[in-house]
Amino acid sequence: MAASLPPTRPRVPGSGLAKGLAVTLRTMTKKTVTEQYPDVQPDLPPRTRGVIGLFEENCTVCMLCARECPDWCIYIDSHKETVPPAAPGGRERSRNVLDRFAIDFSLCMYCGICIEVCPFDALFWSPEFEYAETDIRDLTHERDRLREWMWTVPAPPALDPGAEEPKEIAAARKTAEKLAAQQDAEKPPAPQDAEKPPASQQEAAGTPAAQQGPTATPTTRQAPATTRSAAPVPPAPPADAATEPHADEQARAAERPTRPTGESRQQTDSPRQEGKE
Repeated sequence: MAASLPPTRPRVPGSGLAKGLAVTLRTMTKKTVTEQYPDVQPDLPPRTRGVIGLFEENCTVCMLCARECPDWCIYIDSHKETVPPAAPGGRERSRNVLDRFAIDFSLCMYCGICIEVCPFDALFWSPEFEYAETDIRDLTHERDRLREWMWTVPAPPALDPGAEEPKEIAAARKTAEKLAAQQDAEKPPAPQDAEKPPASQQEAAGTPAAQQGPTATPTTRQAPATTRSAAPVPPAPPADAATEPHADEQARAAERPTRPTGESRQQTDSPRQEGKE
């Protein structure tokens, strides 16, 4: 069995009228927020589709916007010019020069397809909306008027903190880092020992070359005393060397192993022969 409906309250005659009057009274007591146009310009959102602005310098007359327009309201005229070669011996090139760019806003349905398909960012949305005319034939605005609306285009919104970096900026940054790395690699290394005096001057000042750290080169150090080519020959003793004390003979005998082995015996035995004579 279906559940029974709750009983309805009887309507009081004139209750709806009383509610309506109550809303009117509350509104009458509040401050008005009506903007007095045209004395006060409205604050439009940044993505308002008011009118289309043209940045003429970016237009390459590719005709893509005119072909994709569903209303065929874009009119473009151009001619070709020959550009001389940039370097001697090069070939001449031809480019398209814009003569006319007009949009018939009496046919435009503000779909934004022309702005989306433009590959060189020559068309933008402008929040301007005051372009009404008394004659419908005057709604076809030429490129001079479209260029004036270009300067009222708002700046693009900032990216989110976690958004991906634009591809154009990422490619430019990588190229700059690569060029900086190549320039650093081509620079000659800075001389590290240019300000340090040679080891001979350091030893003359009382600082041994061994305390100068690993930067001292072996070529600046003096050869050790045990080097064969730098060992000096002791002078010959006097004639009465045989009468010297025994301790002096032991000291000279201890010095004999340091003498170079490549010399002749006549040079090493000459002190004893002179002593015997």
